Amino acid sequence: MFKKECEFMSGHNKWSTIKQKKGKNDAARAKIFTKIGRELAVAVRDGGSADPNVNSKLRDCIAKAKANNVPNDNIERIIKKAAGDSNTANYESVTYEGYGPSGVAVIVEALTDNRNRTAGEVRHYFDKFGGNMGTPGCVGFMFQKKGVLVIEREDLDKTEDKVMEDALEFGASDFEADDDIFTIYTEPEDFSGVRQDLENAGYTFVSAEVEMVPDTYTAIEDEKVRENMQKMLDMFEDNDDIQNVWHNWEMPEE
Repeated sequence: MFKKECEFMSGHNKWSTIKQKKGKNDAARAKIFTKIGRELAVAVRDGGSADPNVNSKLRDCIAKAKANNVPNDNIERIIKKAAGDSNTANYESVTYEGYGPSGVAVIVEALTDNRNRTAGEVRHYFDKFGGNMGTPGCVGFMFQKKGVLVIEREDLDKTEDKVMEDALEFGASDFEADDDIFTIYTEPEDFSGVRQDLENAGYTFVSAEVEMVPDTYTAIEDEKVRENMQKMLDMFEDNDDIQNVWHNWEMPEE
């Protein structure tokens, strides 16, 4: 069922996260570019081609890069380099699960060339801020993998009804609208097609990727505990090996 009025926290949390990223300083943005560069390189390796027309994983990574304002020249240079660089074979995908402060469910996705180093660092971050790393699957059941496309209202000259109509026509599975953004959800296997159709229809995205979306959210009432949760997320983000962190913290609106 499509939702014209979002009564959940998912849209609000997504917009809070996007605003945090948009407000990062140059050094932090450079780190985001570096991580996306690693994803692009691995997508070339795993997809067996530097041509996004035949490599859907690379095509999706390019969409994510563009949504994060990575310049086209950078994207092209990374892809060209990856096509002739055997070093990307050293990276492997690893997922860690655990609990942050107040029992917030956390999934950490990494691309690493040293499992022992990355596992030790992830465990340290959990422990340092009042959480704990768990076993595989301990929180994964609380999330669903979905394609997520986020459109900023102020960048759009279309009505809410038109956006929802287009999303439905192109095969989206769900739609949410709040004051600042439209969030379009797809099944993971439909993400590329829906995103491409929306792009062809003139839409641009402030976020576009397959995500782990929580079924429910956990609030943190204590300010000190909230600070620890944010510090833990910042530590994860600052680690070059960690590509994505998904959680069900009901982040306070700024």
